[in-house]
Amino acid sequence: MNRNDKQDWISSLNAALSSSESAVVAKFKALTVAELTELRNKARELGVSIKVTQNRLTKLALKGTNYEELAPLFKGVTLVAWSNDPVSSAKAVFNFAKTNDKVEILGGAMGKEILDVNGVKSVALLPSLDEARAKICAVLTTPAGNLARVFKAYSEKQAA
Repeated sequence: MNRNDKQDWISSLNAALSSSESAVVAKFKALTVAELTELRNKARELGVSIKVTQNRLTKLALKGTNYEELAPLFKGVTLVAWSNDPVSSAKAVFNFAKTNDKVEILGGAMGKEILDVNGVKSVALLPSLDEARAKICAVLTTPAGNLARVFKAYSEKQAA
């Protein structure tokens, strides 16, 4: 990779991380191409981008983002996952790491808050934004539905 390609790589990763809501750093050992492709496909379904990193260049790309404090995590063979949804990147990597012991979560960040491994796991267990919206809608519509059923039963009782 020549100097211009490196600068382009740094700029593109910096721009992607600057516009994201969350990031997760993980190390992996001996992942096959098929396994890495499976991880990327599952992540893409959640709106998560994944990049296998070049540690020195990634540390440069982190400058000026909310994720500068993640730089010490980039040692060995690492990848970074990021998304615009605060929960999705943690969920994608965590779910894959549960079934594949070759991936180990090192840490992450949500907004400006740096997360350790347990923090990433806690975030991964939260519902996604769409799931949370669906649960709120269900909670709001259930009482109205129950009230409608009561009125209907009462009106049927009065008619009989």
